[in-house]
Amino acid sequence: MSQNRITQLLGVRYPLIQAGMIWCSGYKLAAAVSNAGGLGIIGSGSMYPDVLDDHLQKCKKATDKPFAVNLPMIYPDIDKHIELVLKHKVPIVFTSAGNPKTWTAILKAEGIKVVHVVASVKFALKAQEAGVDAVVAEGFEAGGHNGADETTTLTLIPAVKKAIEIPLIAAGGIATGRGMLAAMALGAEGVQIGSRFVASDESSAHENFKKTVINTADGGTQLTLKELTPVRLIKNEFYQKVQKAYTEGASVEDLKNLLGRGRAKKGMFEGDLIEGELEIGQIASIIKEIKPAAKIVEEIMAEYHEALQQLTSSQYQFK
Repeated sequence: MSQNRITQLLGVRYPLIQAGMIWCSGYKLAAAVSNAGGLGIIGSGSMYPDVLDDHLQKCKKATDKPFAVNLPMIYPDIDKHIELVLKHKVPIVFTSAGNPKTWTAILKAEGIKVVHVVASVKFALKAQEAGVDAVVAEGFEAGGHNGADETTTLTLIPAVKKAIEIPLIAAGGIATGRGMLAAMALGAEGVQIGSRFVASDESSAHENFKKTVINTADGGTQLTLKELTPVRLIKNEFYQKVQKAYTEGASVEDLKNLLGRGRAKKGMFEGDLIEGELEIGQIASIIKEIKPAAKIVEEIMAEYHEALQQLTSSQYQFK
């Protein structure tokens, strides 16, 4: 694949980025994806500062390729995470869940590339104004915490592409080479993939969660808890409790009490499939096998090139 603005910006072979998913994206996954030619990301949102420090040290030993850290702006000790990013000279930071203006200038002053995750044209423009180097536009299909507007990737990517001048990365519902090619056709210059890498050998997700992901059927997830923070969940017993609360007219306070604390950790990291939050994207329904991250990258890129070749064949040439 020839170089484009994303591969040049990130210093990677492929414009394929592994999402920085809490409880699933430790240094092992990040290093494996980076070593395979993509960009691996450590998901710092679930890590205490000392844990992130350890993962950064280990990631630097496990790969000599560029890797990134995802920094949710709402993290309570975000300033400590910023200090660690600077200390370890992390080359790239993906920011999310907050105002990119807060830290972008400080990071860029240290030579760090900054990419911000958005779910709308409005916030893509705000991110560009804040000086970020690129944006990830994430559609409604994505797992985990999501935009409230339910804008699909197919709709969001061309809308954001039309509005901004900086490079665009597509996310949400992408797990294959064909999905990657579709996103590029819509105007993206790279893709960010989460759910497919949850079901990888190197993912720090609990084995129970990984097995649940590959057994998730079509329609097995839903975006819920919009009154708090929209999140896409597998329809397990906890999800059913949430739905029951809605039918009984639960207030926002009721929903907060039902959610409590630590449910994502309980489900995805500790493997409690009953009481835990199981966050995954709609695309889980086509993920059927747990594989090494390098194999996943290899298969995605091989399918991308195969699909590209097919689309340029005579059967698709309409005049």
